[in-house]
Amino acid sequence: MGAKEHDYVIVGAGAAGCVLAARLSEDASVLLLEAGGAGAGYLFRWPAGFARMTKGVASWGWSTVPQRHMGGRRLWYTQAKVRGGGSAINAQIYTRGHPLDYDGWRDDAGCEGWGWRDVLPYFKRSEGNERWADEHHGAEGPLGISTPRSALPIADAFIRAAQQYGLPYNPDFNGARQEGVGQYQLSIRDGRRSAVSFCYLDPLKERKSLEVELEAEVGRVVLEQGRAVGVEAGGRLRRARREVIVAAGAIGSPRLLQLSGIGSAAHLEKAGVKVACDLPAVGENLQDHVNLCALCECSGDHSYDSVLRPHRLLAAGIQYLLFGTGPVMSPLFETGGFWYSDRQARSPEIQFHFGQGSGIEKGIAKLDNPGVTLNSAYLRPRSRGTVRLASANPAEPPLIDPNYWAEPADLEDSLRGLAMAREIMAQPALQPFIKREVLPGPEVGGKDRDKLFDYACRMGKTDHHPVGTCRMGGGEDSAVDPQLRLRGVEALRVCDSSVMPAVVSSNTNAATIMVAERGADLIAGRTPLPPAA
Repeated sequence: MGAKEHDYVIVGAGAAGCVLAARLSEDASVLLLEAGGAGAGYLFRWPAGFARMTKGVASWGWSTVPQRHMGGRRLWYTQAKVRGGGSAINAQIYTRGHPLDYDGWRDDAGCEGWGWRDVLPYFKRSEGNERWADEHHGAEGPLGISTPRSALPIADAFIRAAQQYGLPYNPDFNGARQEGVGQYQLSIRDGRRSAVSFCYLDPLKERKSLEVELEAEVGRVVLEQGRAVGVEAGGRLRRARREVIVAAGAIGSPRLLQLSGIGSAAHLEKAGVKVACDLPAVGENLQDHVNLCALCECSGDHSYDSVLRPHRLLAAGIQYLLFGTGPVMSPLFETGGFWYSDRQARSPEIQFHFGQGSGIEKGIAKLDNPGVTLNSAYLRPRSRGTVRLASANPAEPPLIDPNYWAEPADLEDSLRGLAMAREIMAQPALQPFIKREVLPGPEVGGKDRDKLFDYACRMGKTDHHPVGTCRMGGGEDSAVDPQLRLRGVEALRVCDSSVMPAVVSSNTNAATIMVAERGADLIAGRTPLPPAA
């Protein structure tokens, strides 16, 4: 095997990997390896392309194992396989979570240096917000952030309906407070998706210290005498002079480590993998948000479903190309909110995403007439799952078990969120736009527990926010320490959503970018940014 050396070899050109490659290659040589392709087609550039992404475009095609607490269902589990990772295929919603989430990382998990005041400067460093530049926001960062420009009148009606239900209006979920209803900030700049690959990597095409290799699936991390010296991909060794950095995501990172012999010795032996480092925390602690929806039929052409007719699709594409306006500008989820299932909770536990269409995501029904969808998700699940190998064969999909609703309280809070969503959709502000509730439907009443549970089991889906499977912590029982160094192996770090000790109370892409921004400083030995005031 021939071997070319770089200072750092990064596995995975997702949101974290792209940030790491851009920052570390400022003063070191970096090789960035990605199993997928470039993600350069129009679907990846146009905000509305998201509607195709959860259905399998640029993803690994994985599903969960049967979920014991959801009637044995296997759930489709979209994981990006493309340059830019989740940022190239997600709904482009930019939310950070609640400040107390990060203080919990510090205080509960022992992750010193990861409290809210520590991480806020890294959020701001990455952010290029077109509207705000203040103590909460950055305006000069590479990641373009904007406010919606193509929301339909029914989206404004949803905001009024949520206010009628009792949510206060909130113009900035990433500002002084999280709770309320309003417009989401979006990772969109100049009408185009702000995938991290576009924002961080594309401007560096001439940087000689950075090499990006696509369609290069890494089979294992190569260890010599307890030290990571490189990775093997396609039968070739890529050597790292300083460190190997695994940034393959909450499913991909533990999978690669386990294929490399790093993980629970008992599991690795059962899978037929030779044990190199017995580290039981690898593949444990999987957390994710479960999504339940209320789907309503509209009384007229009030949603983007009406655009799906061939002549209207053509007109929408021409409008976007000529004027940069119209339906193609919309990621379809542009408004939403955060609220409480328990008013005594320390921060909002339910998140709403209002979808200006039906059948937007895989597994959600497409109506014959125009419809809209209100998704609700419980934000702080107590249930914990696992990522395991089916065998030592790298071509075999991993065993993904989010273990949804293993804790009964998670189910109760999820059902409360669904009840809230249904009540919001029934408020007077939406009556001129809504003809009827299709799902769960009037036959599934709020007091009929069996029918509600059956609906939840049939229609529950991932919110695409898996984290925690290589959790960071101050104790030896964690997979990585607060400097992101893997325990038990030298010169090997993990830096992506898998290191989050607990899932943040929102979409997770912004937090993943922040982890990589701070991780780059830790890896390079730079002085951390000063904590926020």
